[in-house]
Amino acid sequence: MKISVIVTRFIASGALAASLGACAMAPAAGPSARAVGRLEEQGLAEGAIQVIDVTDAVARTVLASNRQSLFSEELGDGQPIGSVIGRGDVLDIAIWEAPPAALFGSVGAESRLSSPTASASSALSGGTTARGTSLPEQMVDSDGQITIPFVGTVRAADRTPQDIAREISARLRGKAHQPQTVVRLIRNAAATVTVVGDVATSARVPLTARGERILDVLASAGGVRQPVGKMTIQITRGMKVSALPLESVIRDPRQNVRLRPDDVMTVLFQPFSFTALGATGRNEEIPFEATGVTMAQALGRVAGLQDARADVKGVFIFRLEDPAALDPATRAGARLTPDGKVPVIYRLNMKDPATFFIAQSFPIRDKDVLYVSNAPLADIQKFVNVIYSTLLPVATTATAMSNNN
Repeated sequence: MKISVIVTRFIASGALAASLGACAMAPAAGPSARAVGRLEEQGLAEGAIQVIDVTDAVARTVLASNRQSLFSEELGDGQPIGSVIGRGDVLDIAIWEAPPAALFGSVGAESRLSSPTASASSALSGGTTARGTSLPEQMVDSDGQITIPFVGTVRAADRTPQDIAREISARLRGKAHQPQTVVRLIRNAAATVTVVGDVATSARVPLTARGERILDVLASAGGVRQPVGKMTIQITRGMKVSALPLESVIRDPRQNVRLRPDDVMTVLFQPFSFTALGATGRNEEIPFEATGVTMAQALGRVAGLQDARADVKGVFIFRLEDPAALDPATRAGARLTPDGKVPVIYRLNMKDPATFFIAQSFPIRDKDVLYVSNAPLADIQKFVNVIYSTLLPVATTATAMSNNN
């Protein structure tokens, strides 16, 4: 046997062994659709990982659990400050008597004031100008009380100025001559909203009788420091915490609710993102807005699927899911992670035209992994390429040695 033939056979056998090894180690970006299918059987038996085919019913359940609570529902639209007095507010109180003044007419600090109401009273009593007395500023104490001469303590907290004025006038009847009272809020030192977070200036913003809303207070703090689409507004009122994207507040005037004293408005910069892997047009982390994106939008942002290698039946979303988003049967057999989540793989068959409609409503969540597996033929093509790239140099060498002999 010629040496060239022996060398050729040796090289060919080595190439074949290398090719078989390459077949077992063929490069891939992740598991195949078949591997995920085997995981489904194992997951159903052990409850570790749930594999769920995305149908219209599944999409509706996930979308319902993903619905954000609205400020108009959670907080409501409160009354403007000034219509209700609070502890620490400072009031201006003026009392008028029709002449002849019986109670306040001899007070040294009195001033001769006139008003339309007082003028009417003076006409009934002979044309003399009514006497009015402006009392020193009254601060509502920690018990919600104020003190009025000849009246005593009056409960002021959680009442309107008109209610307080009516009570003072009623309690002065029989002591003063046709008393009339005017109560005004002049300083609401206690009625403030705290604004913190990604704003130009964190501050305590006082509320006025105008009834400041979320965007008013945000403007008073100098606005946000990041793009509007990346910002979330969180309102803490007592033990209740509500959050909504800033863009939703801007687009829907109903969510621009009035704030109340002691509310804390936190402006959060939340760069939501998902990661695209596998046979997609782009493999990278993709940011998205606080208002969220759908599956269809996510595929568009990664330039869709790669025609040459993608398995249209193997599009997956890897997610740590909230148990509330799962149907009771799936939830009952699931094994929770330490933070109370369920490992879920959502599977979409993009070969079915109906899936494109479902994808327009199926929501992508922060930290999701969008993975597209390789088609079986793509893996075969890889193997063929490995064989070809291995055997071509062998054949070339054998040919050269034959020519030399």
